[in-house]
Amino acid sequence: MEPMGTHLRRREGLGGEPEERPSGEGNTETHRAPDLVQWTRHMEAVKMQLLEQAQEKLVELLDRAIWEAIQSHPPQDRPLPSPHPAPLSKTQKPSFGRRKVFVVRKSLLDELMEVQHFRTIYHMFIAGLCVFIISTLAIDFIDEGRLVLEFDLLIFSFGQLPLALVTWVPMFLATLLAPYQALRLWARPRAGGAWMLRAVLGCVLLAAHAAVLCVLPIHVAVKHELPPASRCILVFEQVRLLMKSYSFLREAVPGTLRARGREGIWAPSFSSYLYFLFCPTLIYRETYPRTPSVRWNYVAKNFAQALGCVLYACFILGRLCVPIFANMSREPFSTRALLLSIMHATLPGIFMLLLIFFAFLHCWLNAFAEMLRFGDRMFYRDWWNSTSFSNYYRTWNVVVHDWLYSYVYQDGLWLLGGRGRGAAMLGVFLVSAVVHEYIFCFVLGFFYPVMLMLFLVIGGLLNFTMNDRHTGPAWNVLMWTLLFLGQGIQVSLYCQEWYARWHCPLPQTTFWGLLTPRSWSCHA
Repeated sequence: MEPMGTHLRRREGLGGEPEERPSGEGNTETHRAPDLVQWTRHMEAVKMQLLEQAQEKLVELLDRAIWEAIQSHPPQDRPLPSPHPAPLSKTQKPSFGRRKVFVVRKSLLDELMEVQHFRTIYHMFIAGLCVFIISTLAIDFIDEGRLVLEFDLLIFSFGQLPLALVTWVPMFLATLLAPYQALRLWARPRAGGAWMLRAVLGCVLLAAHAAVLCVLPIHVAVKHELPPASRCILVFEQVRLLMKSYSFLREAVPGTLRARGREGIWAPSFSSYLYFLFCPTLIYRETYPRTPSVRWNYVAKNFAQALGCVLYACFILGRLCVPIFANMSREPFSTRALLLSIMHATLPGIFMLLLIFFAFLHCWLNAFAEMLRFGDRMFYRDWWNSTSFSNYYRTWNVVVHDWLYSYVYQDGLWLLGGRGRGAAMLGVFLVSAVVHEYIFCFVLGFFYPVMLMLFLVIGGLLNFTMNDRHTGPAWNVLMWTLLFLGQGIQVSLYCQEWYARWHCPLPQTTFWGLLTPRSWSCHA
């Protein structure tokens, strides 16, 4: 007897053999599709798990290979730390000699762009730029009956650009000649009073170099009233050349003084110093890992993307900021208007942050790295995944972080004997906040310490409260929320002050008038 509920029917097969199948065979076709979907999802999950395990093993093997390669060529002046150091005992002193190691590696975005899903996000930003261009053309055609893109803001921002470039020439020549010649003077053997004279002459060269870098760009910017973008070029080069000069002397002087008595005159080669002045790092080394060739199409692509980011920023300011803040200073001040302006500025503010990151830290630095065959392209890390502000500060700008860590934090620990980690970290925040505020003051032409307060006070508190112990998606959402608000505050307050100083010029220039925010009292 057949089991109850089973109904079989016979069908002739291809070979003439009778064949049995369930009478509900037609229903199995309908159930096969959901089963196939579930099986596909299961196999995708297995594939992702295998890829993650393989990636972890590969990273472990590569880290071990890098460590063995570094260990086979240790620096002569200090031993390398172990990759898995043992915990320090109470009688041991912490080591402050950890140096940055340069290896050949690509930028993170270049690796992510190889994934189609991430490349689609990049395409979305390009589509946003296309929408801005189309809207500008449509508005011009509707209002004025012509299809012409207006670049008034771009032309104004980069006004007097040739003067800024001419000013850069003596700044660069002073940096190229003075620190290296001072080092050469100090490298000569002691010979009574002659060495003292050479030491004084070297210090005079460095003082003249610092005076040229500090005074010349400020004088040119104030006397000729340079617009913001031209000022931006001068102040970035001023800070960059000062940091590179300090790194060169900090790294080369100790070895030069040690080798002076034993081997006579020794100094790094001039070609290595010249290469350092252009390569995208602030940490001096005699040699760097190099790539085998230059991909000029990659260079052109990055410069084109940087130019696109500049145009993107002009469209954002022209469409989302100028209409809101141009006439805001004409109205009486109110808390409601201030809060609304900050909320309006959050979106353009975060867009400006992303554009500055992509244009400078990725496109500009990668273009120069490719032209100079500079191998280490880790100019940033995955800061967007940060769940703490301490990790965000370390990963946002690795180039500047390496300089601050090596010459402010580690040297601070060395001076304090390893007992003042909090003081050394506070010194890093103080130096970074002051330099950022100086850049904003130089570029905008007025003193309004919004960046100083946000970076030093609020940023310092968030660095100690939102530390690396906090993990999870909620902390990442909180970090992005605070970034949105912080950018909104910056864009709103700086735009208000810019237009207030435009609408309400001082009848007489005074010291306190230059320091007092004009947006607090301007109602023109």
